[in-house]
Amino acid sequence: MKLAETVTFGGGGLDRSAEIRGDDAKLAELVAAPEARILPMWRAKPHLRGEETLELAPVAPGHPMLAHMKEPPFFLGFHDSEAWFVADIAAWTPEEQDLSTLDSFVDQSEQRYPGAEDDARFAELRQSMIHLSPKDAELAAAARGLLEWHRTHPFCARCGEKSAPAQAGWQRNCPACGAQHFPRTDPVVIMLITHGNSVLMGRSPAWPEGMYSLLAGFIEPGETIEAAVRREVFEEAGVRVGTVSYLASQPWPFPASLMLGCRGEAVTDEIQIDPKEIEDARWISREEMLSIMAGEHPSIWGARRGAIARFLLENWLADRLD
Repeated sequence: MKLAETVTFGGGGLDRSAEIRGDDAKLAELVAAPEARILPMWRAKPHLRGEETLELAPVAPGHPMLAHMKEPPFFLGFHDSEAWFVADIAAWTPEEQDLSTLDSFVDQSEQRYPGAEDDARFAELRQSMIHLSPKDAELAAAARGLLEWHRTHPFCARCGEKSAPAQAGWQRNCPACGAQHFPRTDPVVIMLITHGNSVLMGRSPAWPEGMYSLLAGFIEPGETIEAAVRREVFEEAGVRVGTVSYLASQPWPFPASLMLGCRGEAVTDEIQIDPKEIEDARWISREEMLSIMAGEHPSIWGARRGAIARFLLENWLADRLD
């Protein structure tokens, strides 16, 4: 797909410079330099500034926010010769600020660090991703995914002992058994399944009322992308799929997925959902999808802006899937 890397979180041009992750002296020099870009994150929220157009709001070495770190900053890479790091300041506790929607499906709350710039705050990446440049979106996705992996994998999967960060944050080593662990990425297929002039859409019971999106599911061990598409669609909606082709991918650090966008042609159209998998599935025509995308449908609203599901649907409507 020619437009594949225009998807959100794709094509930001980050130079990850893996070759220096083991050079402690070089990294110490980079992170202490006045021009270092250290991105604070709190509870998986990046520090941002701006209004309609947002950008990352890094801080300089020695900033008071960094006093809340439990680990030194992790190295993300270079962009335009600038060295970028991420600092987890989860130990900070905001005072007299709204924390009621944290970790919810739609968290629109923002937290402000005392003394920060007037327009700087911590905001949920899913709510802000479409307002970021490709560079900032890729940096934020890498930062969030990396910190979430450290948060959820503090112990050795082989022996159960506490592991420690290594390689500038891109590895964890077990001091007890010597095992090395690396950031996890889970492959997920997400499918634009068409039958004639219609596309197959479904909804999870955990989603807000009226939200529908493309079907998706995790790839299982020993399974190809194509086989996963056919299996997931049949398991969730009872629809058989024939030809499958790959379109585009999207890192989705919520918490650790790589979404593999595919197109499939349905060879049956009767829907029989598995209620353990999804709440509903239906065929939606191009004309109805145009109404949904425009926000004019009376009962359905479409996939989240910035998500690969919406990206694929928009390009399907515009006949740009080649």
